[in-house]
Amino acid sequence: MNASSKTALKASNISVLHGEFKAVNQVSLQLHSGEWVALVGPNGAGKSSLLKALSGLTPASGQVELMGKPWGQWQRRERAKTLAWLGQAEAGQDDLTVYDVAMLGRLPHQAWLASPSAQDRAVVEVALKTVQAWDWRARSLGQLSGGERQRVLLARALAVQADVYLMDEPLAGVDVPHQADWLEWVRCLTEQGAAVVSVLHELNLALQADRVWVMSAGSLVHDGLPSSSDTHEALSAVFQNRLQWRDWQDDGGTRWVALPK
Repeated sequence: MNASSKTALKASNISVLHGEFKAVNQVSLQLHSGEWVALVGPNGAGKSSLLKALSGLTPASGQVELMGKPWGQWQRRERAKTLAWLGQAEAGQDDLTVYDVAMLGRLPHQAWLASPSAQDRAVVEVALKTVQAWDWRARSLGQLSGGERQRVLLARALAVQADVYLMDEPLAGVDVPHQADWLEWVRCLTEQGAAVVSVLHELNLALQADRVWVMSAGSLVHDGLPSSSDTHEALSAVFQNRLQWRDWQDDGGTRWVALPK
């Protein structure tokens, strides 16, 4: 990233306890505007717990700053406009229509009990068309497959028009063509200046991010470029040395692929 890039999210010494178990242990990090970071690691590494701590969804010790301002100094509505969350396996909205679910992303922009404005409706239409869900807008969320549902929840996040997006397994259940679409959407967000962190199990998609954060046993053990041999070594180590690496060329230059041994 350019040295002049603005810090969108900064965390210092973040720890999360689940009972007596420390799910996240003294993690510090920085995310810049216009940057996409993939957060990867084995199951149980603490990835989701860290992302929830960064979003304020779970109690944590340490300090989080959003767009240069400490978390506690944000008004709730302004914070909700600035940071958008996409979780995994979210429940509780099955009776709502696809359109109404996407419109939830506009709530921070609306006055209390106000009806959606023309701008709100336009933003939601664009978001649903972006994820190719506009044709289902009258269906209930509960009628959709897991992958379709995830795309609608992504539309809800896109409708926020936030500065920072935190996405926990956004591709769960999403088919390969729409995974490729998701990559394009993320790139569009970062080109517009937004910052994105995504927890991914799709390692080869994660290797297309600007940076890779590697977690293991609650700690952030590596922060590096996806093309770096140090990043490959860190990934191999947390996945028990069961990966091998191959490079390939395309119009964008050299890319790396992780394969099972």
